[in-house]
Amino acid sequence: MATPSHSNFMHSSSMHSRQFCDRFLRLAAINVLSNLMIPLAGLLDVAFLGHLPELRHLAGVALATVLFNYIYWTFGFLRMATTGTTAQAVGRQDQEAVLLVGLRNVGLAFVIGVTLWVLQYPLREIGFALLSAAPEVKAAGIDYYSALIWAAPATLINFVLIGWFLGREQGGKVLLLSVIGNGANVVLNYLLIVQQGWGSAGAGWATGLSQYLMLLVGLVLVSQELTLGQIQAATANLFDPTDWKMAFVLNGDIVIRTFALVSAFALFTNFSSALGTTVLATNTLLLQVVTLAAYFIDGLAFATESFAGTFYGQGESDRLLTLLWLSGGVSLGLGLVFASGFALFPMPLFGLLTNHADVLEQVNRFVLWLFPVLGFGAIAYTLDGYFLGLTKGQILRQSTVLATLVGFVPMGAIAWQTQSGHLLWMALVLLMAVRAITLTRRVPETLPVRR
Repeated sequence: MATPSHSNFMHSSSMHSRQFCDRFLRLAAINVLSNLMIPLAGLLDVAFLGHLPELRHLAGVALATVLFNYIYWTFGFLRMATTGTTAQAVGRQDQEAVLLVGLRNVGLAFVIGVTLWVLQYPLREIGFALLSAAPEVKAAGIDYYSALIWAAPATLINFVLIGWFLGREQGGKVLLLSVIGNGANVVLNYLLIVQQGWGSAGAGWATGLSQYLMLLVGLVLVSQELTLGQIQAATANLFDPTDWKMAFVLNGDIVIRTFALVSAFALFTNFSSALGTTVLATNTLLLQVVTLAAYFIDGLAFATESFAGTFYGQGESDRLLTLLWLSGGVSLGLGLVFASGFALFPMPLFGLLTNHADVLEQVNRFVLWLFPVLGFGAIAYTLDGYFLGLTKGQILRQSTVLATLVGFVPMGAIAWQTQSGHLLWMALVLLMAVRAITLTRRVPETLPVRR
Protein backbone atom coordinates (compact mmCIF):
# COMPACT_ATOMS: atom_id res chain seq x y z
CA MET A 1 0.00 0.00 0.00
CA ALA A 2 1.35 3.42 -0.98
CA THR A 3 2.24 5.76 1.83
CA PRO A 4 0.76 9.31 1.78
CA SER A 5 4.19 10.77 1.03
CA HIS A 6 4.70 8.34 -1.83
CA SER A 7 1.24 9.17 -3.24
CA ASN A 8 1.97 12.89 -3.01
CA PHE A 9 5.29 12.37 -4.81
CA MET A 10 3.62 10.41 -7.61
CA HIS A 11 0.88 13.03 -7.95
CA SER A 12 3.46 15.83 -8.04
CA SER A 13 5.53 13.98 -10.66
CA SER A 14 2.44 13.41 -12.82
CA MET A 15 1.46 17.08 -12.57
CA HIS A 16 5.02 18.09 -13.46
CA SER A 17 4.99 15.85 -16.54
CA ARG A 18 1.63 17.21 -17.72
CA GLN A 19 2.83 20.79 -17.29
CA PHE A 20 5.96 20.03 -19.32
CA CYS A 21 3.89 18.35 -22.07
CA ASP A 22 1.60 21.38 -22.21
CA ARG A 23 4.58 23.78 -22.42
CA PHE A 24 6.26 21.72 -25.12
CA LEU A 25 3.15 21.25 -27.27
CA ARG A 26 2.17 24.92 -26.93
CA LEU A 27 5.60 26.10 -28.09
CA ALA A 28 5.66 23.47 -30.86
CA ALA A 29 2.21 24.52 -32.12
CA ILE A 30 3.25 28.18 -32.26
CA ASN A 31 6.44 27.21 -34.11
CA VAL A 32 4.46 25.13 -36.62
CA LEU A 33 2.11 28.06 -37.33
CA SER A 34 5.11 30.34 -37.75
CA ASN A 35 6.78 27.89 -40.15
CA LEU A 36 3.64 27.48 -42.24
CA MET A 37 3.59 31.20 -43.02
CA ILE A 38 6.64 30.67 -45.24
CA PRO A 39 5.20 28.20 -47.80
CA LEU A 40 1.80 29.94 -47.78
CA ALA A 41 3.38 33.29 -48.60
CA GLY A 42 5.54 31.56 -51.20
CA LEU A 43 2.48 30.10 -52.91
CA LEU A 44 0.86 33.54 -53.15
CA ASP A 45 4.08 35.04 -54.53
CA VAL A 46 4.15 32.32 -57.21
CA ALA A 47 0.51 33.04 -58.03
CA PHE A 48 1.24 36.76 -58.59
CA LEU A 49 4.23 36.02 -60.83
CA GLY A 50 2.52 33.09 -62.55
CA HIS A 51 -0.33 35.29 -63.75
CA LEU A 52 1.93 37.80 -65.50
CA PRO A 53 1.83 37.73 -69.33
CA GLU A 54 5.53 36.77 -69.50
CA LEU A 55 6.50 33.54 -67.75
CA ARG A 56 10.19 34.62 -67.64
CA HIS A 57 9.56 36.53 -64.39
CA LEU A 58 8.42 33.40 -62.54
CA ALA A 59 11.21 31.30 -64.04
CA GLY A 60 13.79 34.00 -63.27
CA VAL A 61 12.77 34.21 -59.62
CA ALA A 62 12.93 30.40 -59.34
CA LEU A 63 16.45 30.51 -60.83
CA ALA A 64 17.68 33.24 -58.48
CA THR A 65 16.10 31.48 -55.50
CA VAL A 66 18.49 28.54 -56.05
CA LEU A 67 21.40 30.96 -55.60
CA PHE A 68 19.87 32.63 -52.53
CA ASN A 69 19.13 29.23 -50.96
CA TYR A 70 22.80 28.35 -51.11
CA ILE A 71 23.80 31.77 -49.74
CA TYR A 72 21.32 31.85 -46.86
CA TRP A 73 21.41 28.15 -45.96
CA THR A 74 25.18 28.51 -45.62
CA PHE A 75 24.54 31.05 -42.88
CA GLY A 76 21.64 29.14 -41.31
CA PHE A 77 23.94 28.55 -38.33
CA LEU A 78 23.04 32.08 -37.21
CA ARG A 79 19.58 30.78 -36.28
CA MET A 80 20.55 27.27 -35.16
CA ALA A 81 23.55 28.12 -32.97
CA THR A 82 21.74 31.08 -31.40
CA THR A 83 18.84 28.94 -30.15
CA GLY A 84 20.97 26.34 -28.39
CA THR A 85 23.47 28.71 -26.77
CA THR A 86 20.70 31.08 -25.66
CA ALA A 87 18.62 28.25 -24.16
CA GLN A 88 21.63 26.98 -22.21
CA ALA A 89 22.28 30.46 -20.82
CA VAL A 90 18.60 30.70 -19.85
CA GLY A 91 18.91 27.37 -18.05
CA ARG A 92 21.94 28.66 -16.12
CA GLN A 93 19.97 31.85 -15.34
CA ASP A 94 22.90 33.82 -16.75
CA GLN A 95 21.17 36.90 -18.13
CA GLU A 96 24.40 38.53 -19.27
CA ALA A 97 25.28 35.42 -21.32
CA VAL A 98 21.78 35.45 -22.88
CA LEU A 99 22.34 39.04 -23.98
CA LEU A 100 25.91 38.38 -25.16
CA VAL A 101 24.80 35.49 -27.40
CA GLY A 102 22.33 37.80 -29.13
CA LEU A 103 24.77 40.71 -29.46
CA ARG A 104 27.63 38.53 -30.69
CA ASN A 105 25.54 36.85 -33.38
CA VAL A 106 23.80 40.06 -34.46
CA GLY A 107 27.24 41.61 -34.98
CA LEU A 108 28.37 38.56 -36.95
CA ALA A 109 25.19 38.63 -39.07
CA PHE A 110 25.68 42.34 -39.82
CA VAL A 111 29.31 41.83 -40.92
CA ILE A 112 28.35 38.88 -43.16
CA GLY A 113 25.43 40.85 -44.61
CA VAL A 114 27.61 43.85 -45.48
CA THR A 115 30.21 41.47 -46.98
CA LEU A 116 27.48 40.07 -49.23
CA TRP A 117 26.70 43.65 -50.30
CA VAL A 118 30.36 44.20 -51.21
CA LEU A 119 30.65 40.87 -53.06
CA GLN A 120 27.26 41.00 -54.74
CA TYR A 121 28.63 41.47 -58.26
CA PRO A 122 31.07 38.52 -58.31
CA LEU A 123 28.52 36.33 -56.51
CA ARG A 124 25.94 37.23 -59.16
CA GLU A 125 28.28 36.59 -62.08
CA ILE A 126 29.54 33.25 -60.74
CA GLY A 127 26.11 32.10 -59.60
CA PHE A 128 24.26 32.81 -62.83
CA ALA A 129 27.16 31.43 -64.90
CA LEU A 130 26.63 28.08 -63.15
CA LEU A 131 22.85 28.18 -63.62
CA SER A 132 21.56 27.28 -67.05
CA ALA A 133 18.53 29.08 -68.50
CA ALA A 134 17.39 31.14 -71.49
CA PRO A 135 18.85 34.69 -71.65
CA GLU A 136 15.51 36.36 -70.88
CA VAL A 137 15.02 34.11 -67.83
CA LYS A 138 18.52 34.90 -66.57
CA ALA A 139 17.83 38.62 -67.05
CA ALA A 140 14.67 38.36 -64.94
CA GLY A 141 16.58 36.38 -62.30
CA ILE A 142 19.32 39.03 -62.18
CA ASP A 143 16.67 41.75 -61.66
CA TYR A 144 15.30 39.79 -58.68
CA TYR A 145 18.79 39.14 -57.28
CA SER A 146 19.91 42.77 -57.67
CA ALA A 147 16.93 43.96 -55.61
CA LEU A 148 16.89 41.27 -52.92
CA ILE A 149 20.63 41.24 -52.18
CA TRP A 150 20.26 44.62 -50.42
CA ALA A 151 18.22 42.86 -47.72
CA ALA A 152 21.09 40.50 -46.79
CA PRO A 153 21.94 42.17 -43.43
CA ALA A 154 18.27 42.30 -42.38
CA THR A 155 17.65 38.68 -43.39
CA LEU A 156 20.66 37.40 -41.46
CA ILE A 157 19.94 39.49 -38.36
CA ASN A 158 16.37 38.16 -38.45
CA PHE A 159 17.84 34.64 -38.32
CA VAL A 160 19.55 35.63 -35.06
CA LEU A 161 16.45 37.30 -33.56
CA ILE A 162 14.31 34.25 -34.31
CA GLY A 163 16.93 31.94 -32.78
CA TRP A 164 17.24 34.21 -29.73
CA PHE A 165 13.49 34.29 -29.13
CA LEU A 166 13.21 30.52 -29.64
CA GLY A 167 16.03 29.92 -27.15
CA ARG A 168 13.98 31.85 -24.59
CA GLU A 169 10.77 29.92 -25.39
CA GLN A 170 9.18 33.09 -26.81
CA GLY A 171 7.41 31.40 -29.70
CA GLY A 172 4.69 34.05 -29.72
CA LYS A 173 7.21 36.68 -30.77
CA VAL A 174 8.53 34.40 -33.50
CA LEU A 175 4.98 33.93 -34.76
CA LEU A 176 4.41 37.70 -34.71
CA LEU A 177 7.58 38.29 -36.74
CA SER A 178 6.58 35.57 -39.21
CA VAL A 179 3.08 37.00 -39.68
CA ILE A 180 4.42 40.53 -40.18
CA GLY A 181 7.30 39.52 -42.46
CA ASN A 182 5.35 37.13 -44.67
CA GLY A 183 2.18 39.24 -44.59
CA ALA A 184 4.08 42.34 -45.67
CA ASN A 185 5.76 40.30 -48.39
CA VAL A 186 2.39 39.28 -49.86
CA VAL A 187 1.00 42.85 -49.73
CA LEU A 188 4.14 44.38 -51.24
CA ASN A 189 4.26 41.71 -53.94
CA TYR A 190 0.72 42.61 -54.94
CA LEU A 191 1.52 46.33 -55.00
CA LEU A 192 4.84 46.06 -56.85
CA ILE A 193 4.11 43.12 -59.18
CA VAL A 194 0.41 43.43 -59.96
CA GLN A 195 -0.20 47.16 -59.47
CA GLN A 196 3.15 48.63 -60.53
CA GLY A 197 4.14 45.93 -63.02
CA TRP A 198 7.74 45.64 -61.82
CA GLY A 199 7.86 41.89 -62.47
CA SER A 200 10.74 39.93 -60.93
CA ALA A 201 12.43 43.13 -59.68
CA GLY A 202 9.22 43.95 -57.81
CA ALA A 203 9.28 40.50 -56.19
CA GLY A 204 12.85 41.15 -55.02
CA TRP A 205 12.09 44.56 -53.57
CA ALA A 206 8.92 43.26 -51.89
CA THR A 207 10.78 40.44 -50.14
CA GLY A 208 13.67 42.73 -49.18
CA LEU A 209 11.46 45.48 -47.73
CA SER A 210 9.44 42.90 -45.76
CA GLN A 211 12.71 41.66 -44.19
CA TYR A 212 13.57 45.19 -43.05
CA LEU A 213 10.06 45.64 -41.61
CA MET A 214 10.44 42.32 -39.79
CA LEU A 215 13.80 43.49 -38.43
CA LEU A 216 12.31 46.78 -37.22
CA VAL A 217 9.53 44.97 -35.34
CA GLY A 218 12.06 42.51 -33.89
CA LEU A 219 14.22 45.35 -32.58
CA VAL A 220 11.15 46.99 -31.03
CA LEU A 221 10.34 43.73 -29.24
CA VAL A 222 13.91 43.53 -27.94
CA SER A 223 13.85 47.19 -26.81
CA GLN A 224 10.79 46.44 -24.67
CA GLU A 225 12.89 44.03 -22.59
CA LEU A 226 16.33 45.63 -22.57
CA THR A 227 17.68 49.07 -21.81
CA LEU A 228 20.59 50.75 -23.55
CA GLY A 229 22.46 50.62 -20.26
CA GLN A 230 22.17 46.82 -20.07
CA ILE A 231 23.48 46.49 -23.61
CA GLN A 232 26.40 48.86 -22.97
CA ALA A 233 27.32 46.98 -19.77
CA ALA A 234 27.33 43.64 -21.60
CA THR A 235 29.56 44.89 -24.43
CA ALA A 236 32.53 44.91 -22.03
CA ASN A 237 32.65 41.10 -22.40
CA LEU A 238 31.55 41.00 -26.03
CA PHE A 239 34.98 40.23 -27.46
CA ASP A 240 35.96 37.42 -25.11
CA PRO A 241 38.21 35.21 -27.33
CA THR A 242 37.10 31.96 -25.65
CA ASP A 243 33.42 32.61 -26.46
CA TRP A 244 34.25 33.57 -30.06
CA LYS A 245 36.35 30.44 -30.52
CA MET A 246 33.51 28.22 -29.24
CA ALA A 247 31.05 30.06 -31.50
CA PHE A 248 33.21 29.61 -34.61
CA VAL A 249 33.74 25.90 -33.92
CA LEU A 250 30.01 25.32 -33.49
CA ASN A 251 29.14 27.45 -36.52
CA GLY A 252 31.70 25.61 -38.66
CA ASP A 253 30.23 22.25 -37.72
CA ILE A 254 26.71 23.44 -38.59
CA VAL A 255 27.86 24.88 -41.95
CA ILE A 256 29.43 21.54 -42.95
CA ARG A 257 26.34 19.65 -41.76
CA THR A 258 24.01 21.94 -43.74
CA PHE A 259 26.16 21.87 -46.89
CA ALA A 260 26.25 18.05 -46.86
CA LEU A 261 22.45 17.88 -46.50
CA VAL A 262 21.78 20.48 -49.21
CA SER A 263 24.21 18.71 -51.54
CA ALA A 264 22.44 15.37 -51.03
CA PHE A 265 19.09 16.87 -52.05
CA ALA A 266 20.72 18.68 -54.99
CA LEU A 267 22.17 15.35 -56.17
CA PHE A 268 18.76 13.71 -55.74
CA THR A 269 17.28 16.33 -58.09
CA ASN A 270 20.13 15.97 -60.60
CA PHE A 271 19.88 12.17 -60.61
CA SER A 272 16.10 12.49 -61.04
CA SER A 273 16.68 14.73 -64.06
CA ALA A 274 18.98 12.09 -65.58
CA LEU A 275 16.11 9.57 -65.33
CA GLY A 276 13.87 11.71 -67.54
CA THR A 277 11.48 14.65 -67.35
CA THR A 278 8.57 12.56 -66.05
CA VAL A 279 10.61 11.10 -63.19
CA LEU A 280 11.98 14.55 -62.37
CA ALA A 281 8.44 16.00 -62.24
CA THR A 282 7.23 13.06 -60.14
CA ASN A 283 10.07 13.29 -57.64
CA THR A 284 9.63 17.06 -57.42
CA LEU A 285 5.99 16.59 -56.39
CA LEU A 286 6.89 13.92 -53.82
CA LEU A 287 9.64 16.15 -52.42
CA GLN A 288 7.03 18.88 -51.97
CA VAL A 289 5.25 16.53 -49.55
CA VAL A 290 8.53 15.87 -47.73
CA THR A 291 9.14 19.64 -47.52
CA LEU A 292 5.62 20.36 -46.27
CA ALA A 293 5.94 17.67 -43.60
CA ALA A 294 9.32 19.14 -42.64
CA TYR A 295 7.71 22.52 -41.90
CA PHE A 296 5.46 20.78 -39.34
CA ILE A 297 8.19 18.56 -37.88
CA ASP A 298 10.62 21.48 -37.66
CA GLY A 299 8.15 23.22 -35.35
CA LEU A 300 8.64 20.30 -32.95
CA ALA A 301 12.41 20.26 -33.56
CA PHE A 302 12.63 23.99 -32.70
CA ALA A 303 10.78 23.35 -29.43
CA THR A 304 13.13 20.43 -28.75
CA GLU A 305 16.11 22.77 -29.24
CA SER A 306 14.70 25.26 -26.74
CA PHE A 307 13.96 22.71 -24.01
CA ALA A 308 17.11 20.63 -24.54
CA GLY A 309 19.28 23.73 -24.16
CA THR A 310 17.37 24.94 -21.11
CA PHE A 311 17.50 21.57 -19.33
CA TYR A 312 21.21 21.22 -20.13
CA GLY A 313 21.90 24.71 -18.80
CA GLN A 314 19.90 23.97 -15.63
CA GLY A 315 21.91 20.80 -15.06
CA GLU A 316 18.69 18.75 -15.37
CA SER A 317 19.98 16.23 -17.92
CA ASP A 318 17.69 13.60 -16.41
CA ARG A 319 14.77 15.38 -18.11
CA LEU A 320 16.30 15.08 -21.58
CA LEU A 321 15.09 11.51 -22.08
CA THR A 322 11.48 12.53 -21.37
CA LEU A 323 11.88 15.36 -23.87
CA LEU A 324 13.17 12.95 -26.52
CA TRP A 325 10.34 10.45 -26.05
CA LEU A 326 7.73 13.22 -26.30
CA SER A 327 9.20 15.11 -29.25
CA GLY A 328 10.32 11.96 -31.07
CA GLY A 329 6.96 10.23 -30.65
CA VAL A 330 4.92 13.23 -31.83
CA SER A 331 7.31 13.91 -34.76
CA LEU A 332 7.26 10.28 -35.91
CA GLY A 333 3.46 10.18 -35.69
CA LEU A 334 3.19 13.41 -37.67
CA GLY A 335 5.54 12.16 -40.39
CA LEU A 336 3.62 8.90 -40.78
CA VAL A 337 0.27 10.75 -40.86
CA PHE A 338 1.53 12.82 -43.80
CA ALA A 339 2.77 9.71 -45.59
CA SER A 340 -0.52 7.90 -44.95
CA GLY A 341 -2.64 10.77 -46.24
CA PHE A 342 -0.81 11.02 -49.55
CA ALA A 343 -0.50 7.22 -49.91
CA LEU A 344 -4.22 6.62 -49.29
CA PHE A 345 -5.48 9.53 -51.41
CA PRO A 346 -2.78 10.13 -54.05
CA MET A 347 -5.07 11.15 -56.91
CA PRO A 348 -7.09 13.90 -55.18
CA LEU A 349 -4.07 15.31 -53.31
CA PHE A 350 -1.42 15.17 -56.03
CA GLY A 351 -4.12 16.12 -58.54
CA LEU A 352 -4.14 19.55 -56.91
CA LEU A 353 -0.52 19.97 -58.00
CA THR A 354 -0.64 18.59 -61.55
CA ASN A 355 -3.08 17.31 -64.17
CA HIS A 356 -0.51 15.35 -66.19
CA ALA A 357 -1.71 11.74 -66.30
CA ASP A 358 1.79 10.28 -66.85
CA VAL A 359 3.13 12.07 -63.76
CA LEU A 360 0.18 10.95 -61.62
CA GLU A 361 0.73 7.38 -62.78
CA GLN A 362 4.39 7.57 -61.69
CA VAL A 363 3.36 9.07 -58.34
CA ASN A 364 1.35 5.90 -57.65
CA ARG A 365 4.49 3.83 -58.21
CA PHE A 366 6.70 5.82 -55.83
CA VAL A 367 4.36 7.23 -53.18
CA LEU A 368 4.99 4.42 -50.65
CA TRP A 369 8.60 5.59 -50.34
CA LEU A 370 7.19 8.49 -48.30
CA PHE A 371 6.74 6.15 -45.32
CA PRO A 372 10.43 5.32 -44.71
CA VAL A 373 11.63 8.79 -45.82
CA LEU A 374 9.29 10.63 -43.44
CA GLY A 375 9.58 7.99 -40.72
CA PHE A 376 13.36 8.09 -40.49
CA GLY A 377 13.32 11.78 -41.43
CA ALA A 378 11.08 12.68 -38.46
CA ILE A 379 13.51 10.98 -36.07
CA ALA A 380 16.51 12.68 -37.73
CA TYR A 381 14.89 16.14 -37.62
CA THR A 382 13.99 15.70 -33.94
CA LEU A 383 17.52 14.61 -33.04
CA ASP A 384 18.90 17.50 -35.08
CA GLY A 385 16.97 19.85 -32.80
CA TYR A 386 18.08 17.92 -29.71
CA PHE A 387 21.80 18.10 -30.48
CA LEU A 388 21.51 21.73 -31.64
CA GLY A 389 20.00 22.56 -28.25
CA LEU A 390 22.96 20.87 -26.59
CA THR A 391 25.30 22.70 -29.03
CA LYS A 392 26.85 19.36 -30.04
CA GLY A 393 27.71 20.51 -33.56
CA GLN A 394 30.46 17.92 -34.03
CA ILE A 395 27.94 15.08 -33.63
CA LEU A 396 25.64 16.64 -36.24
CA ARG A 397 28.53 17.20 -38.65
CA GLN A 398 29.81 13.64 -38.37
CA SER A 399 26.35 12.12 -38.73
CA THR A 400 25.29 14.13 -41.78
CA VAL A 401 28.59 13.77 -43.66
CA LEU A 402 28.53 10.00 -43.04
CA ALA A 403 24.87 9.79 -44.13
CA THR A 404 25.63 11.69 -47.34
CA LEU A 405 28.85 9.94 -48.33
CA VAL A 406 28.07 6.40 -47.14
CA GLY A 407 24.27 6.35 -47.13
CA PHE A 408 23.17 8.46 -50.09
CA VAL A 409 25.98 8.79 -52.65
CA PRO A 410 26.75 5.08 -53.36
CA MET A 411 23.10 4.08 -53.78
CA GLY A 412 22.36 7.27 -55.71
CA ALA A 413 25.21 6.47 -58.11
CA ILE A 414 23.89 2.92 -58.58
CA ALA A 415 20.40 4.32 -59.24
CA TRP A 416 21.85 6.69 -61.85
CA GLN A 417 23.85 3.90 -63.52
CA THR A 418 20.92 1.47 -63.59
CA GLN A 419 18.34 4.20 -64.36
CA SER A 420 16.24 3.02 -61.40
CA GLY A 421 13.83 5.45 -59.79
CA HIS A 422 13.17 3.09 -56.88
CA LEU A 423 16.88 2.79 -56.04
CA LEU A 424 17.08 6.59 -56.09
CA TRP A 425 14.38 6.73 -53.43
CA MET A 426 16.23 4.00 -51.52
CA ALA A 427 19.25 6.35 -51.53
CA LEU A 428 17.12 9.07 -49.90
CA VAL A 429 15.83 6.55 -47.34
CA LEU A 430 19.43 5.59 -46.52
CA LEU A 431 20.32 9.27 -46.08
CA MET A 432 17.56 9.67 -43.49
CA ALA A 433 18.12 6.27 -41.88
CA VAL A 434 21.87 6.69 -41.39
CA ARG A 435 21.28 10.14 -39.87
CA ALA A 436 18.60 8.78 -37.54
CA ILE A 437 20.62 5.72 -36.48
CA THR A 438 23.96 7.49 -35.98
CA LEU A 439 22.34 10.32 -33.99
CA THR A 440 20.35 7.86 -31.87
CA ARG A 441 23.57 6.00 -31.02
CA ARG A 442 25.07 9.24 -29.66
CA VAL A 443 22.11 10.04 -27.37
CA PRO A 444 23.28 7.92 -24.38
CA GLU A 445 26.45 9.97 -23.97
CA THR A 446 24.35 13.09 -23.40
CA LEU A 447 22.30 11.49 -20.60
CA PRO A 448 23.29 11.08 -16.94
CA VAL A 449 24.81 7.72 -16.04
CA ARG A 450 22.30 5.59 -14.13
CA ARG A 451 23.75 3.61 -11.22
